[in-house]
Amino acid sequence: MLVWSRGGRIAFWAVFAVIFLVLIVAPLAVIVLASLAGKWDGVLPSHLTFGNLHRALSSDNSASLTTSLQTALIAGIGAVAVGSWAAISAARLPILLRRTVDGFFHLPVAVPSVVVGLGLLVAFSKHPLVLNGTKWIVILAQAMLVLAFAYSTVSAGLARLDPAYAEVAASLGARPGRVLWRIRLPLLLPSIAAAASLSMALCMGEVGATIMVYPASWRTLPVSIFGLADRGNAFLAAADTVVLLITTLIALLVIGRLRGRAHS
Repeated sequence: MLVWSRGGRIAFWAVFAVIFLVLIVAPLAVIVLASLAGKWDGVLPSHLTFGNLHRALSSDNSASLTTSLQTALIAGIGAVAVGSWAAISAARLPILLRRTVDGFFHLPVAVPSVVVGLGLLVAFSKHPLVLNGTKWIVILAQAMLVLAFAYSTVSAGLARLDPAYAEVAASLGARPGRVLWRIRLPLLLPSIAAAASLSMALCMGEVGATIMVYPASWRTLPVSIFGLADRGNAFLAAADTVVLLITTLIALLVIGRLRGRAHS
């Protein structure tokens, strides 16, 4: 920390605490309280109940939660696989071409997500490839949006790798495929696991592009939350949000657990 005086450090942490409480803790606390509220006419809710959470776990909302998990899992795995392959391949390109590839993979996050959704809707509503009205257009939209983050995470991991390991293996006669499988990929596992966690979390909360392309048979939980809030059912929307947050946290803990086992 560049603040050396005791008073300066206290002031710094006090400002940080206020910002953290206002921007992070307070919104989450309001959502949790709203999910338990039967009525909210004053500063705090009254008639606290678990009815909203019970309704959030009903059949319709459970189906949306399952849809979100399936979409995030497939889209995340696809984005991490493509992003990792592209990052490893681009690392050997000339600097100018590598920057071009970087720009290409970051293009989906440089425009609003609704633009990505509309583009996919227009592109895949006619032959030869019709995805409109299927779950695959939702999965494709979310994979495109998180692909840049997966690519960037693995690229950053590659930049920190010591090339000596691969060079020594190659000098001992290992073929490029064996060097990739036995040297590069194991060293990149932390970055790939981080990319998987980030992709999963982003997919679980994605709504901008999803709401443009989703069919009625494949409605994710964030879309359901948006619909409830739009109809003024804020308490049930808050309960669904709590369920979504807990589910996402559990999924990230599972990924972290698998990552730990892979390292051991």
